[in-house]
Amino acid sequence: MITATTVTAGNVGDGQAVEALLADELTELDTNTGEGEPPIAVSDTPITDDPPIVPTERFAVYGDSAYGAGSVLDTLEQADAEIMCKVQPPIAPARRYAKDAFGIDLTAGTVTCPAGQTAPLKAIKDGHIAHFGQACQGCPLAERCTTSPSGRSIHVGIYEQQLTRARARQTDPAWKADYTATRPKVERKISHLMRRRHGGRHARVRGHTKVDADFSLLAAAVNLARLATLGVTHHTSGWAVNTA
Repeated sequence: MITATTVTAGNVGDGQAVEALLADELTELDTNTGEGEPPIAVSDTPITDDPPIVPTERFAVYGDSAYGAGSVLDTLEQADAEIMCKVQPPIAPARRYAKDAFGIDLTAGTVTCPAGQTAPLKAIKDGHIAHFGQACQGCPLAERCTTSPSGRSIHVGIYEQQLTRARARQTDPAWKADYTATRPKVERKISHLMRRRHGGRHARVRGHTKVDADFSLLAAAVNLARLATLGVTHHTSGWAVNTA
């Protein structure tokens, strides 16, 4: 079942829609933990020492690599969600050493290359960077590392820890099995939105507000079709699947 939809501009990454799609879950979390609530005014209401109510179950978020951005992972970690979003491994041109071949020590503020050379991390606007410079001159692994005459540089973003944890997490066979079993269900639901002539592949109207409303209507129609397929009917005791 589709429980939330949102519409973004065509030049906006999928990951930027996460907070809008999970607005209900994130709001419930803030309410239960007391985060973001205004101060309580003085009144005659008795004060208790009861601990705040916290969610007893974590919600899981599944997504392909479009949702594996560091900012998305940070949002989900803060919400204590079970993160089932795929994160692409780091790559380098011509199959040279990628970033994960380097030892990044954020505590010490250093980066160690595959040849054992160490360079300090220096703060920049969007994180940190390590320049190996002269250490690359004459290095036997230089051809497999960089073609830059100034040596190899490693950029460490502000969400490097979140990305590293996510990549380590998705090497777990149980994580892989869960992701592989669930992602096809999501893709199948997307195909339901696209399969009809009035489907969601192209916008039928102009303007963000109109497209958003039209797509929500389409999602509701797909949900009704799904309920009909399941044979869901209403009884005096509520809704139930018709097994007859």
